[in-house]
Amino acid sequence: MISFIAQRIAKAVIVLLALVVLNFFLIRMAPGDPAVVMAGEAGAGDQLFIAQLREKFGLDRPLPVQLFLYVKGILSLDLGFSFRQQMPVSKLILDRLPATLLLTGTAFAISLAFGILFGALAARFAGTWADTAITIAALIFYATPLFWVALMAILLFSVTMDWLPSFGYETVGAGYTGLAHVLDVAAHLILPATTIGLFFMATYARMTRASMLEVNRLDFVKTARAKGLSDAVIQRRHVLRNALLPVVTLAGLQAGTLVGGAVLTETVFAWPGIGRLMYEALLQRDYNLLLGVFVVCSAMVLAFNLITDLVYRSVDPRIEFAS
Repeated sequence: MISFIAQRIAKAVIVLLALVVLNFFLIRMAPGDPAVVMAGEAGAGDQLFIAQLREKFGLDRPLPVQLFLYVKGILSLDLGFSFRQQMPVSKLILDRLPATLLLTGTAFAISLAFGILFGALAARFAGTWADTAITIAALIFYATPLFWVALMAILLFSVTMDWLPSFGYETVGAGYTGLAHVLDVAAHLILPATTIGLFFMATYARMTRASMLEVNRLDFVKTARAKGLSDAVIQRRHVLRNALLPVVTLAGLQAGTLVGGAVLTETVFAWPGIGRLMYEALLQRDYNLLLGVFVVCSAMVLAFNLITDLVYRSVDPRIEFAS
């Protein structure tokens, strides 16, 4: 297993460097100049001032030189300096990353737990009204845009019923500490985490149902029934465990993308995470900050892919590690 992990990490580093180079050129191809944006915000749009800004932040150098310096910094774990925020990129990301991990981690746990639960119930009662209700609900949540769900949740639970806060990470100026602070953050977390979780919950429910129905037709399940095992034991110990492999595959792929994919939800709910930070960096043409967020998100996707391969082994011990 140690050899497998070492080989996967080496391959992940190569993939990450390739992504860094690709993202570097893609961002530079986008329209807009950060020097022009900063000059416009400063109220000084003359060419001399813009040229000074470009020289100050190294934007006047040839692209190959800029790429070399950036990759050199990445190899030394230096994500560069945000010329717009006047702060190191790594500090900006580390300040926002815990909020994003909290949001996406909670949404992932909600979607996976309830998705598998409802998918198993739909497969267990296939062809009944319960199966139909779960399937229709999953299709609705899968097809409904996240921004619409977010806005309707705010309108219903915050504006109309006044049950939950509509935006932010915590109550501004409240000064809560200890358990009161935890409960305050949890209250702000419910709406955005549930909004993200509903879409992925629908995906996992549909996949769990389809996978369990397929496993139900296999010979070893028929053998278990012939031995006199109860249907509940068969579904739990034999069918569900074997049906989880495709769900684990999909969940592992989506877990990493959740970190960078929460841009819309974080923007709607004013959640101070790196998704919103990436959106702000894009509007401000903050190249270094945008690239830094891409690097972190790419690294997390690769890390979750490795974790998924390790989880395979615990779900199905018959799977062997291979490079």
